[in-house]
Amino acid sequence: MNSDRREWFRVLLRFLGPGFLVTVGFIDPGNWATNIAGGAEFGYDLLWVITLSTLMLILIQNMSARLGIATGKSLAVNIRERFPRHISALIGITIVAACAATDVAELLGGAIGFRLLFGFPLWLGAFITVIFEVFFIVTQRYHQLEKIILAFLGIISISYIIELFIVKPDWSTVIYSTVVPKINSKNIYIAMGILGAVVMPHNIFLHSNVIHSRKWGMTEEEKKKMVKFEKIDTSLAMLLGWIVNSAMIIVAAAVFFKNGIIVNSIHQAAQTLVPLAGHLAGFLFALALVSAGISSSITSSMAEVNVVTGFLGKPEDPRTILYKIATFITAIPSFLIIISGIDTFKILILSQVILSIQLPFTLIPLLILCRKKEVMGGLRSKNIEFTLAILISAVVIVLNIYLLYTTLTGGGV
Repeated sequence: MNSDRREWFRVLLRFLGPGFLVTVGFIDPGNWATNIAGGAEFGYDLLWVITLSTLMLILIQNMSARLGIATGKSLAVNIRERFPRHISALIGITIVAACAATDVAELLGGAIGFRLLFGFPLWLGAFITVIFEVFFIVTQRYHQLEKIILAFLGIISISYIIELFIVKPDWSTVIYSTVVPKINSKNIYIAMGILGAVVMPHNIFLHSNVIHSRKWGMTEEEKKKMVKFEKIDTSLAMLLGWIVNSAMIIVAAAVFFKNGIIVNSIHQAAQTLVPLAGHLAGFLFALALVSAGISSSITSSMAEVNVVTGFLGKPEDPRTILYKIATFITAIPSFLIIISGIDTFKILILSQVILSIQLPFTLIPLLILCRKKEVMGGLRSKNIEFTLAILISAVVIVLNIYLLYTTLTGGGV
């Protein structure tokens, strides 16, 4: 390897991070619920949804990060500054609702993980998750926080990769189902939940903001160089997310679907996993779930802070009261749900469907902004990218309409 390549590789390693931070958000406990439900009920049939949504995600997250690079501002700030006030307000309300739905998934996941590992009641596990979340965000500098998140991501990934070897799936069916779509009125609800759990609105907002941690100057040439590294960062991170999400469905299909076991909760999934796949599989499941709950709650709160301050036109300053309140305000509905005793598994899946329904409210303004020359300059979306992004948005909207129809007519959950 010559000196130029070594230097290029060294710069790339220094740049890697923002995409992996976003990846944690789509292997969160909400993904666990939808992926376990999908694998347990439909076997390997919905693996294609992970593939499709990951390809969609790579394109969308690239656009979001590029918007942040081109403008030096997050998606939330761009929407507030460049859209009419009433439209900006509507988008702001929907994304805050999506953040609240996300928090439901993150805190419940962390709470269930702590119960599996230590026997804590759900409310205590959720409280501990919030403490970790607020502590890490308020007290850590960004790059320290990034390393913590990457450590959690490593634990989750290694745990699930080991589980793949333990459960011994049918790899020929796995490969086929990864690329061949199967959709009907019975699996549409779970399929939409999986889609919403991968292409997450708050992650789109988050990526446009955390990319600013890489400050390489703002000349046109520097921005284009930054975009090249961002694409590699995002693609590698999304690929890892695809592997982990696929592994969740594969494990559920190989263990639960194969044995005809209906799974109604993540806690039940962990308990059932032990006699069927061994204590190591059960321990790894619980360890990964705690890691997912804590790490995704941190990135979710980072997104919430950016959304709240961005749409209100306030500085994202950790010293302000607004910043501190924004780190946990959307966690309140999660506690109310936990205390109420509502079926947590169904709530986890429903939270992901809410994210999917919100997606058009995030995708459409992103597309509009990325197409504008006065906003993006030389980083404006080209025809092919813009056309693909329109198709993705159209697919999301059509699937949402189908989901609503099947739910109202009794075809959904």
